[in-house]
Formats: sequence, C-alpha cells, structure tokens
Amino acid sequence: MIISSNMKFNMIFRWWLAVILLVMPTGIYAKDKSERALSAQASQQMAAMLKEAWKDSLRTAFAETLASQRLQIDTLTMPLHSELIGDEPADGRALFISLHGGGGAPKALNDSQWQNQWRLYHPANSVYLCPRAPVDAWNMHFIGGIDDFYRRIIQMAVACFNVNPNKVYLMGYSAGGDAVWRMAPRMADTWAAASMMAGHPGDVSLLNLRNTPFMIWCGEQDAAYDRNKRCQERINEMDSLHRADADGYIFEGHIVKGKGHWMDLEDAAAVEWMARHERNPYPTKIVWRQEEELHQHFYWLTAPKEELARGKEVRAELQGNTINILRCDYTELTIGLNDEMADLDKPVKIVHQGRTLFKGKAKRHASTLRNTLAERGDPAYMFPTQVVVRVN
Repeated sequence: MIISSNMKFNMIFRWWLAVILLVMPTGIYAKDKSERALSAQASQQMAAMLKEAWKDSLRTAFAETLASQRLQIDTLTMPLHSELIGDEPADGRALFISLHGGGGAPKALNDSQWQNQWRLYHPANSVYLCPRAPVDAWNMHFIGGIDDFYRRIIQMAVACFNVNPNKVYLMGYSAGGDAVWRMAPRMADTWAAASMMAGHPGDVSLLNLRNTPFMIWCGEQDAAYDRNKRCQERINEMDSLHRADADGYIFEGHIVKGKGHWMDLEDAAAVEWMARHERNPYPTKIVWRQEEELHQHFYWLTAPKEELARGKEVRAELQGNTINILRCDYTELTIGLNDEMADLDKPVKIVHQGRTLFKGKAKRHASTLRNTLAERGDPAYMFPTQVVVRVN
C-alpha cells in the first residue's frame, strides 16, 4: 500500500486525537459514556490541552516537509522557501505568505520569479514564506484544491515556528497578485490582512473582505490586460463598500504614478501596513459569499456541504447573546460559539428576519471542541458549542 503525504498527515492527527480521548480529565464523560456539559473553566482547560496535542501532532506530521522544504498533497508538490526574520514577539511571530509572478510560462521562468520573490520583502519579526506554485499555468496560485496547501502552510508555521494564527498575511506580485485577488476573499477568515501587487482581479467578488484589511497596488502605466483600469475600478468598489459599512472593508488603494508593471518596490509599504492589523476570528458582522472554490466554513458559521454553490450568501450579526441572521441562502446553518463571543452561562437567541429559531442554553462539550478543531484545523475555530438552526 502506498501512503500519500495527505493520508500520513490525517493518520498522525487522528492518532493524537485518540490519545487525547484517553487522557481527558475524569468527569468529562460519565461512566455510561454519556457526555457531560463543561463549565467555562473546564472548557478552556480542555481547549488548551487539545491545542497543545494538535501542535505536537503537526510537528510530527510536518517533519518530512520541513526537512525537504516540499509540501505534497496527493499528486501536487509545492516547493517552499522560508526565512526567519528578526526576533520572536511575546505573542508569537507573524507569517507572511508571498506569492511569486510568472504564470503560463516555462518552468525555468517561473522558478526565477519564485527565487526573485525571496528577496523582495523583509517583514520584521516574522516567518517570510514563499511557496513555489505547484503548476506552471496562468492560475498557478489559485487552482482548485490549492486552498489546502495554504492551510497546511499556516498549520506548519503555527506548530513549528510559533506563529500567531491571528497574524497571518497574504501578498503577491503579478501572477501572485492575481491569486491574492481570489485567495483573499475566499479564505478571508484566515488572513489578518492581504495586499495585491500588479495583478488582475477578473470577476471576483470582494464582499467577503468585510473583516479583512486589503491593499491594492498597481502601476499607473500597467496597461497590459487593462490592469490599471481594473484595479482602479476595484479601488472604487472597495471605497463604496466601506462608505456603506464604515466599520468594515478597511482598505488602501494605490495607482502608482509613472510606474508600469514594476513599481520599484514602492509597494513594499504594504508590509508595514498589513502588520498593523490582526485577525479577529469572531467579527460581530459577517458577509459570506461562496466563490469558485466552495467552503463549508467561514468564521463562526458552517453551511450544509451538499448545498454549497457559487454565489450563495449568508449575512449575520452577533450582538451580545443574540445572533441575527439577516440573509441565508441555505436551509440550515450551524453557528459556533465560545465564551469570548457570548456569555454561554446565559440563554442564547438566534433570530432570522424577525423569527426566533433558537432560544436556550448552548452547552459546552469536549467532543465539540475536538471535532471543530479537527474540521477547521485552526485553534481559533475550536468551539465548545455549536447550534444548528433550520432557516428555510
């Protein structure tokens, strides 16, 4: 039997979860195996234990990747270049994922663009990581399924380099900029901020960037494929979104005068700008639109897998212990909650367009913590309770 890198990763992670089940504190499960609800303190203790076991499992799973500097998932391989820059802050390093240019070109050209990306930016106190696209195509950084590569990179950095998962940034130049246009919205709940340099936006929607600060850089004379015009249009669009929602859609747009496709590193100012922002994994307002790569989870929301389709939307707000679902294009919705978001010792209320869907205590459970960590692969989205509501 041939064991792929993907299979090996899952086997190691599940083994560690099984170990955690064996060593959980007495009292979390009754003798008859029926699960007991956790207190806030017990929930926090269990979350901390699961997080450390999860990180231990990742160090084992990624040992080969770190040694070879190559990440493999199924048949695709992504070479990696990483550099530790500066000191490690008390709250953990930042991670800057920097995507190179090139595209539908010979492998040698794309290799040279990748190597050039190593030298472009120098973010302080961070892991600066440049992945080499796994294919040589115009959409090299955002092909179907590549989202898992970025998730694995982040997991590896969190476990092996003590990266703070709320300080993960995405940036890219040219073909890398094309990818940022697409990857920033469709994985918006992952990034602390993102910056697009000299890329073409295509037909992407920017709605998911409500809680993800975003920068746009393009040369005034970068007329190939009308990049300069399309970028200016998207600057105008972000401005309109921000004006309509003053607490969201934080952005800066720069059309650099006198510059073409190469901006002489004026765009390097994006590094410091991004570093001023940290991810809030629990925003009080969410706008979620499905893009071409379908995702079942977004921030604290989960949609039915069988109903996912591009263009479907959910809009929801969290106000104290009340969740207002303003729009939902699914028949049901799962809402993850923790003690940072609401007072789980008091009743929770979920409302859809004036109709109460749920009102009551949302109990904390160890199995929910364990399952959400396994599903999401991000400690921030390890929830002690989930409430499933029928919407339509």
